[in-house]
Amino acid sequence: MKLIFATRPSALARWQTQWVIAALQAAHPGLECEEKIITTQGDKILDKPLPEIGGKGVFTQELESELLSGAVHCAVHSLKDLPVENPAGLTVGSIPARA
Repeated sequence: MKLIFATRPSALARWQTQWVIAALQAAHPGLECEEKIITTQGDKILDKPLPEIGGKGVFTQELESELLSGAVHCAVHSLKDLPVENPAGLTVGSIPARA
């Protein structure tokens, strides 16, 4: 089985995703993983304050949609980008130790 990880295109998001993938592959040799880069509204709208474009969800909604549709198996986020309440059907599965 190949795990597909949703991630944003930022350098930090890509690094975090690669870090999680490396940790999982170290624990499970042979595990296949793939990144699916998804551009969110927060990545596209750079000239307005967050509250004007939707607050915290602007960095997660597209990734959540991919999770709920089954197009990806998991997503890697900075915790600061997540809304206080998870959308129905989704949960925070892990918070790894700080790198």
